[in-house]
Amino acid sequence: MVLTKKKEERLKRMPNIETRLRKSKDGKYLINQTIITHVRPLDYYEAILNGSLDGDLEVEEIVV
Repeated sequence: MVLTKKKEERLKRMPNIETRLRKSKDGKYLINQTIITHVRPLDYYEAILNGSLDGDLEVEEIVV
């Protein structure tokens, strides 16, 4: 399957999600650990820390 460049760019912006399942040491519980990794350019965070972004910050919503 060949992805379009637009789809590839969209996938690069999405967070990496890992799920790990394991049993507790005493065997009584199932532990579900979810790790969400976001990769953003350093300039993005520097702009936030310096307060140089225009307007209020809003949550970016990505529709797939």
